[in-house]
Order: sequence, then C-alpha cells, then structure tokens
Amino acid sequence: MRNYQSLKPSFCLKTGLAAAFLILFFSACGTVGKDFNESLYANIVKGTTTHKEIRAMFGPPFKKGIQNGDPVWTYEYNHVNAFGTDVIKDMIIVFDKSGVVKSHQLMTSTPE
Repeated sequence: MRNYQSLKPSFCLKTGLAAAFLILFFSACGTVGKDFNESLYANIVKGTTTHKEIRAMFGPPFKKGIQNGDPVWTYEYNHVNAFGTDVIKDMIIVFDKSGVVKSHQLMTSTPE
C-alpha cells in the first residue's frame, strides 16, 4: 500500500511553482514613459514650430537634454507584454537657441 501523505507535499510544491510561473509569464508586462498622440507629429514644421506649441500638442517631455549645445526633448512610450502586442514610440525634437524646432524624428514599432 502506498503512502499518499509523502506524495502530497511534493505535488503541492510542484503545482504551486507551476501556477506561480504561469501567473508571472502571463502578467509579464511593463510600461516606460507616457503615451502621446503621434498623429500630431505631422503638425511639426522645422524652423516654425516653437517649444510652447510642442508642449501644447504633446505635454511635457519625458526627458530633456542637450545635443551640440541645443535643447532636446524626448517623448517616449514603451509598452511591452508577454503576448507580443508591444507598442514602442519615440519622438525626439531638437530646438535652436530661440526655442524653434531645428530637427525632429519619430520612431514607432507600428507599420505606417
């Protein structure tokens, strides 16, 4: 006759670990940055659009920096999950000394 009491702890441990792994796997996701409306990117005009207009369209930048002495604003939104429906959006805007857009670029993981 088998002693089922000795099998119970091992079975419970394995079942618990498997359940924990599945919960972590299916809930594995993360978000960095703040979502922004990339369709407004078409409204940015090099040499015309100001930093005040950019802020009005997109809100405050996720990051600010300096590139070759010029102010740079970065808008970033990265949402990744275990199901492969990742959304990656990065927009970089370089301003001249007077606060007018000098250059800009948008990169996304979604097809155009």
